[in-house]
Amino acid sequence: MTTLNINKKTYNLDLYGNETLLEVLRDNLKLTGTKTACDEAQCGSCTVLIDGKSFLSCITLAKDVEGKEITTIEGLSSEEDLHVIQQAFLDNGAVQCGFCAPGFILSTKALLDKNPSPNLDEIKKSLDGHICRCGGYLKIFDAVKDASKKITNHDT
Repeated sequence: MTTLNINKKTYNLDLYGNETLLEVLRDNLKLTGTKTACDEAQCGSCTVLIDGKSFLSCITLAKDVEGKEITTIEGLSSEEDLHVIQQAFLDNGAVQCGFCAPGFILSTKALLDKNPSPNLDEIKKSLDGHICRCGGYLKIFDAVKDASKKITNHDT
């Protein structure tokens, strides 16, 4: 039995031991906000937070994160409101097709938790490894800057 803490809920799962966190999230728990794309740690669409840091769930074994706090895109918002980062992505048109957005948003969360006022170079470095097939990088960078302003109460 493997116990996983996901989005502030505890799941006791009977796993073989070789399942990736991505497989468990999508197939066992039906948390499909975490996307499967390259399955080779190249695109960032499967990003989740583990103890507040961004990780690629396609190469993380589920058994290796037992006892850690896992956050998926589903765990970021409340039932009433989107998280400020999610709202900033919507407000800035940074979701286009939306496939890459969960990974970008969760990596943004990890960045802003560590550095609430990043400059553009820090944003780019933090999101390096994420691929937006629509090419919406400028809007994504704007969304991160917008979320930063709102989080630090410097919204103009």
